[in-house]
Amino acid sequence: MPNLFVNRLAQLAPLSSAALRALDKIRVQTIQVGPDQDIVREGERPVSCRILVEGFACRYKLLAEGKRQITAFVIPGDLCDLHSFVAGRMDHSVSSLNTCTVAVIPDGILGDLAADHPSIANALWRHSVIEAAIAREWVANVGRRSAYQRLAHLLSEVFTRLNSLGLCSDDGFDWPVTQSELADATGLSTVHCNRVLRELRIAGLVTVAGSKVTIEDWDGLRRAGEFDPSYLAAA
Repeated sequence: MPNLFVNRLAQLAPLSSAALRALDKIRVQTIQVGPDQDIVREGERPVSCRILVEGFACRYKLLAEGKRQITAFVIPGDLCDLHSFVAGRMDHSVSSLNTCTVAVIPDGILGDLAADHPSIANALWRHSVIEAAIAREWVANVGRRSAYQRLAHLLSEVFTRLNSLGLCSDDGFDWPVTQSELADATGLSTVHCNRVLRELRIAGLVTVAGSKVTIEDWDGLRRAGEFDPSYLAAA
């Protein structure tokens, strides 16, 4: 089982020694997914669970006229399709943002682990609860925060999530997200996103250059986005 996924579960709930041994015994297949490819599509009924091992992805809804709303970013260690594990059918799609490595868990194994080890079931439950909390925070972000606050909050969230897994440097993180994808995540135009990122840089809070995000003033960025990490629970 991928180490980041096990580490993520352990952050969410204390895992028993038996649970850790069971997870260690699971051997999974890994696949490579190129940039801008669907890992799982809305309407599918997956027969396996997929874990993002390397790279970045996003959850999205595609409207009839072709407009896309990104509803969350998926980082290494996240389950791509936990929703289908419970509901059976995906109500959204997950797409890669760059080249991704995805671990595929055969059908039934995750359910058996959860049934045999309550600590794993608890961790998966908390994973689902946190996904829902992120979704609510994004609704508030797009619906009520200013453009400046939206981007400050989003960058704060991504930094906090990556940092909790040791995936950040001292001053920032690598994040291959285009301004078009930022626009799809924040409900802004690409031009507006570019303008706000420039305002955040001028304010001395954050610098985005290509795929490199440098946090210049963490406390200032958090205040600008009204960011309270408590909804991330384990962060």
